[in-house]
Amino acid sequence: MSLLKEEDLINILPKEGPSVEEVKKYLEKYNDEFIVIKCGGSVLVDQNLFNNFINDISILNKLGFIPIVIHGGGKRISNKLNEAGIKSDFINGLRVTDKKSINIVEEVLNNFNKEITDALKNNDCDSQGITNKQNNILFVKQENKELGFVGAPKEINQSIIEQIVKEKKVPVIAPLGLDKNNQVFNINADTAAGAIAKKLNARRLIIMSDVEGVLDNNQKLISEINSSSIKELIENETITGGMIPKINNCLDVASNGVKGVVIIDGRKNHSILFELLSDKGSGTLIRQ
Repeated sequence: MSLLKEEDLINILPKEGPSVEEVKKYLEKYNDEFIVIKCGGSVLVDQNLFNNFINDISILNKLGFIPIVIHGGGKRISNKLNEAGIKSDFINGLRVTDKKSINIVEEVLNNFNKEITDALKNNDCDSQGITNKQNNILFVKQENKELGFVGAPKEINQSIIEQIVKEKKVPVIAPLGLDKNNQVFNINADTAAGAIAKKLNARRLIIMSDVEGVLDNNQKLISEINSSSIKELIENETITGGMIPKINNCLDVASNGVKGVVIIDGRKNHSILFELLSDKGSGTLIRQ
């Protein structure tokens, strides 16, 4: 994939990240394949973690990877709704979004999208925002009436992503979509990232969260799970609550053309780099 010399790698890679030897070995395994990276709003709300994330995406870009970024914004949305005196209700982990709320959700996610693209550009990494107002790629149907303006991806315009990538820019996608009447809908960011990864037939979907990954009953990280072990972990209540739909979404993606889906701890320095470019990886890998 990369024709970078050893001295280039030394200059690009952070000292606290994977070794040059490991990186050289793993770079050969990737061949112009999409890496979809979803970063939760709970991670990006911390300025240091935000800066680390921007730095790692820039490094991947310089190494010759094709990162596709999808961001959340839940914490920021909750804060803004609280300021407006609007209470947030959730059903199965999805935010109930009425007419007043969707206007705030749209504003927060569009502003956040611009923050990320600007930060990447300031870090010597050209990027392009994708929102419902600019280069919209997500066309949705209503998830259900009870949730209000929450959409499920129905169609994805991948040609816009491919064109941005062709221009050597990193696409940064907000989890917003339009229905057939051009009404904006909020989309769960994990769901949006999964749908995009499947559409692009991505090599990897990386879900950056504020947890280590999937933990066993002794709170130890489980490095890899598949459909049969997931069933067992749900039955014995190792995987519970909001983690169940997250894991089922990951499994669906892994069963539909994406070679590996991984949940990693976005609070750890360079967790993306360790996942893609080191022997030990990072987080929990989900396979079919």
